[in-house]
Amino acid sequence: MAIKDPENTIIMDTTKGQVVIQLRPDLAPKHVERIKTLAREGFYDGIVFHRVIDGFMAQVGCPHGTGTGGSKHPNLKAEFNAEPHVRGICSMARAQNPDSANSQFFIVFDDATFLDRQYTVWGQVIEGMDNVDKIKRGEPVQNPDKITSMKVAADVK
Repeated sequence: MAIKDPENTIIMDTTKGQVVIQLRPDLAPKHVERIKTLAREGFYDGIVFHRVIDGFMAQVGCPHGTGTGGSKHPNLKAEFNAEPHVRGICSMARAQNPDSANSQFFIVFDDATFLDRQYTVWGQVIEGMDNVDKIKRGEPVQNPDKITSMKVAADVK
């Protein structure tokens, strides 16, 4: 697959295979910047999919693997947008406070439009959604799947 915009594409290798995510700085510039920063720091490498709900979504990005933590960076202000939460959408997880997104995100398995305008959409899976579908389910997940490597495509030689 030819990547059109390597600076705004994430290559995420998981224990189930590769997933390619097109970033959407037009929708959520600060969230896209955070995802790229964390990917470049190696933050996501080895982090588990700690909450995976069949027919809904796979969540990842907690350094503790429990859904309770974030990165060393400050939380982000919400950048809610009109992009619908449909299959393959990548959106930021957060606590009750809308401005509490940090490093955790989720990938939607099936349409979840009830999340629209309440969570920040920042990207979309453009390749490897079949691999996302294979991620082990659970809440919490026993022996969870994980991100083995997550990089900005521009940095991949």
